[in-house]
Amino acid sequence: MISDAYARSSGPLAKAGAAYMRIMNHSDESDHLIGIQSDIAKKTELHSHLEDDNGVMKMVRIDEGIKIGPMKDHSLAPAGEHIMFMGLKEPFETGKIIPLTLLFEKAGEVGIEIIVDQDRKEKKHSHSHTH
Repeated sequence: MISDAYARSSGPLAKAGAAYMRIMNHSDESDHLIGIQSDIAKKTELHSHLEDDNGVMKMVRIDEGIKIGPMKDHSLAPAGEHIMFMGLKEPFETGKIIPLTLLFEKAGEVGIEIIVDQDRKEKKHSHSHTH
């Protein structure tokens, strides 16, 4: 189950944007979010922020997917794991609906629609907890 999903970019001329959401695994088995498909950008990838040896935060692609334990949820959030859109084909405007397909190892393809919310303030979420 997907909730609290939204996307934003750094402005009307931005060539990249990001999406955030809460993913709940209601099964008795772990699953992995292994990819994303969308026509809104040339590339769509799972990303995270990591600190390098000099204390500088940088964004990196997540190749191994994101594990979501049984009966747990996981938040994709600013400054953490998120969906990255690179080479936007059109600007992100508040209120625009973006179709996405989340690809899970066990659950398969899950189609969702998320709203662009350029004014959204970050909420504090824990990255994983039990229901």
